[in-house]
Amino acid sequence: MLKPYILLVDDEQPFVETMQKRLTKRGLQVAAALSGEDALEVLKKHRNLDVVILDVKMPGLDGIQTLQEIKKMLPLVEVIMLTGHATVESAVEGMKLGAFDYLMKPCAIEELLEKVNQATESKRKHEEKIREAAVRNALTGFHD
Repeated sequence: MLKPYILLVDDEQPFVETMQKRLTKRGLQVAAALSGEDALEVLKKHRNLDVVILDVKMPGLDGIQTLQEIKKMLPLVEVIMLTGHATVESAVEGMKLGAFDYLMKPCAIEELLEKVNQATESKRKHEEKIREAAVRNALTGFHD
């Protein structure tokens, strides 16, 4: 399986830089954004992203608003919400809006990697089903 291509979105720059280094060391391709608005710009340019790791609490576009925009733009991209104790309700709301899962901050890198791998697998399975359906439609279209 191709290594997951992820976007890390958090307004805390030291956190983003540390996580980016740790995830890159483990072979992941990692893009980063320091706001919801930046995240949407990155997604416009990198439409092949698998997973977005998204902080719930950010100034400007918060995690929930950003999640909604991501799902409108790229419905198959999986989103893992990162949350502190005070924002668990928001993370649960995010799940209702299509987030793959959520993790409490700070989270263990192994736990995050496991979620990223699960989310990547889920996204790629959806893409494969869509490709298969498109092929089936193309093939049955020839026999009408």
